[in-house]
Amino acid sequence: MAKELLIDPAATRSRSELTFESIAVNTYEPDLARERSLHGDDALERIGRDMVLVREFELMLNAIKREGSYRGIDYVHAGPAHLSIGQEAAAVGQAFTLSSTDKVFGSHRSHGEVIAKGLSAIHSTDAGVLTDAFSGWSEGAIWNVVQSRLADDDFEQLAINYLLYGMTAETFGRRTGFNRGLGGSMHAFFPPLGIYPNNAIVGGSGPLATGAALYNRLQAKPGIVVASIGDASTGTGPVWESFNFASMAQLHTLMDDEHRGGLPVVFFIVNNFYGMGGQTIGETMAYDRLARIGAGINAQNMHAQTIDGNNPLAVIEAMTIARQHLESGDGPVLIDCQTYRQSGHSPSDASSYRTKDELDLWASIDPIDSHFARLVEGGVVPAGRQAEWKAWAEKKVSAALEVAIDSSVSPRLSLRRDPRVMAGLTFNNTSIDLAEAPAGETLVPVAELPHLQSLARKSRSGLGDDGKTLSGAKAITFRDALFETIVTHAAADDRLAMWGEENRDWGGSFGVYRGLTELLPRHRLFNSPISEAVIVGAGVGYALSGGRAMVELMYADFIGRAGDEIFNQMAKWQAMSGGLATVPMVLRVSVGAKYGAQHSQDWSSMVAGVPGLKVVFPATAHDAKGLLASALSGNDPVVFFESQRLYDTVETVYPEGVPADYYQTPIGAPHVVRAGSDLTILTVGAALYRGLDAARELSETYGVSAEVIDARSLVPFEYDLLLESVAKTGRLVCVSDANLRGSWLNTVAATVSTEAFDDLDAPVVVLGARNWIAPPAELEWDFFVTPADIVDAVHSRILPLAGHVVQDAPGAEGTLDESAMGI
Repeated sequence: MAKELLIDPAATRSRSELTFESIAVNTYEPDLARERSLHGDDALERIGRDMVLVREFELMLNAIKREGSYRGIDYVHAGPAHLSIGQEAAAVGQAFTLSSTDKVFGSHRSHGEVIAKGLSAIHSTDAGVLTDAFSGWSEGAIWNVVQSRLADDDFEQLAINYLLYGMTAETFGRRTGFNRGLGGSMHAFFPPLGIYPNNAIVGGSGPLATGAALYNRLQAKPGIVVASIGDASTGTGPVWESFNFASMAQLHTLMDDEHRGGLPVVFFIVNNFYGMGGQTIGETMAYDRLARIGAGINAQNMHAQTIDGNNPLAVIEAMTIARQHLESGDGPVLIDCQTYRQSGHSPSDASSYRTKDELDLWASIDPIDSHFARLVEGGVVPAGRQAEWKAWAEKKVSAALEVAIDSSVSPRLSLRRDPRVMAGLTFNNTSIDLAEAPAGETLVPVAELPHLQSLARKSRSGLGDDGKTLSGAKAITFRDALFETIVTHAAADDRLAMWGEENRDWGGSFGVYRGLTELLPRHRLFNSPISEAVIVGAGVGYALSGGRAMVELMYADFIGRAGDEIFNQMAKWQAMSGGLATVPMVLRVSVGAKYGAQHSQDWSSMVAGVPGLKVVFPATAHDAKGLLASALSGNDPVVFFESQRLYDTVETVYPEGVPADYYQTPIGAPHVVRAGSDLTILTVGAALYRGLDAARELSETYGVSAEVIDARSLVPFEYDLLLESVAKTGRLVCVSDANLRGSWLNTVAATVSTEAFDDLDAPVVVLGARNWIAPPAELEWDFFVTPADIVDAVHSRILPLAGHVVQDAPGAEGTLDESAMGI
């Protein structure tokens, strides 16, 4: 919603037509004399050298994978090796224009891009800066090995050894690799040289690069960003979402002068004409030329052009023009870089989907041979120079390989011997000090914010002097408590940016952001398109680049639209970096009610089942404020669930109400809401209040004293308090609104049954929503757990209650019959 933009029916209904600018295809004209003048002979030779080194690294991987040996060095590699032999000109030409300040996010076929970008950054970066970066990364683990085993008096050669060794060791899963061996071949990255995550998910780098470019734009940082993705990725939704997000009109029409402009990102499509065995042009895609996609995004056609990716000079020219567009604020740019993968999709690929004639045609115009032939013919280098560089590359690659497979200096992480290693690499459990953060840019001083002033007039407790519950008009609500924390962080930390659907003017989907529009400029709070994948994926890229993101999904059911970004991107990059990268972002997700099957599902258990995410689900206004403060302060990715049932609730659990001052509630620590001695009830989210109602019924009617514990967080979860309670009561019932099958509470039940077996006087009972789709509002209490269901389950399965009559509803008799029916 943008009040500034009038939608005028007279204009929208007037007769007109759309016209499209032409898109250039292969317009580069080779001219060696001009190229020598523009770049210099040394640069032209360096381009050839870099292509040779890229090729040799992949020849080594191919030989190791296929034959178990490279130049007399034997090794068995269990992992993948997705090669890009034949695509060297695309990688080296792209990297030639980039410095270490520029970021490249690549694909699973990224060895060449990593090496090419590293070589370019090494060439353009001061030796002292590189020394600091190399010696500081991973506590000097790579640097120390290179210094002792791959030393060289020439610093550039030493730096190249560092690059090759770090990549080789990472490919082979060594602790001394770029990412401590946890990224491997398809996920390696090294930010000091501008090499950002390479993604095994097709098109996965599209949203991440978009987020990194958003960071550059909103934080006014130098450099451009490249999403280096394959032609088949243009068939994926997240890539299309990224094209649009990077081109949003509001970046030009509504941002202030300092932050105005399309995102500085090049969508560099490495078009090798195949998505595995599917031929994109003529078979699996609709376009005849990939570049025509740009015409569907904006009036500038995304400045799209198709280029000859076999000629590194053509690639350099395209990247140079792209940078000009981006630096003038006229991004994004789409480059259709046509090249050819002479190798198979992987070493096991027999290339049965293409003919020998086709392979021979492309081999006859091999980019490395063609480049050196031109240089020799033009007198730039003498005949035989290609062979000299080949010998040099073989020596470099062999040396790196020998050291990388030597377990005495290149060991692997000892995960089985010390499984806590992965815990430390998955979550850093660190946080920022708001007092030391860069002050946030606001439109008005926080103290003058009208909505905050109105909250100051409300009671901090939800209970009146007479003990009755106050309305949300008179007391701080769950929604208000979230708002107070958000305001504090937004004003204290300029790195924090927020986006999602209906975030501005509307006040967020459910009013949590109401009042923020008056506080924050648009570059810190803006409406996103209805594009859940890029909403989340851009948050990951933004966070990886140094920002702090809080993004929102309107309903938990929409997690499916952003599944890859949550489960494969947000959840995994800290661990895949070996703990060397941080993803400080919060994904707010509301859990619906009364809206039926596609808007009322509690998917918190699904998210909790994915390693790498902290999962928080507050049930009280007090905890909502404190837990969100911890999430926003922390340097780990957090999925923050909020029940729509609770937004208007006031604080009735904590006697002190919701403190006005800023505070943090530790993530992972459950909370005893009601003390008891006969039974423990553990609840998640809004189920807390039904647990409390059941506890009152058990006490008042049956004399059973129930202790009620609010989980507050699913991941991490500290069991000590729960185990102490079970040791006291001997009985446990667990309740949430997630479907019973696959519920996180089943894990809790299994853990408690194992750890507290001698303390239990009855089996642990887990209650949850039936294994159905969520029905409409009129039927939802036949689906979700009610207080009566809890009492029934206690009577039927834990502790018989004198005179109790079981209702015909969920939770009473178990689920074996339903399970046999597949529900």
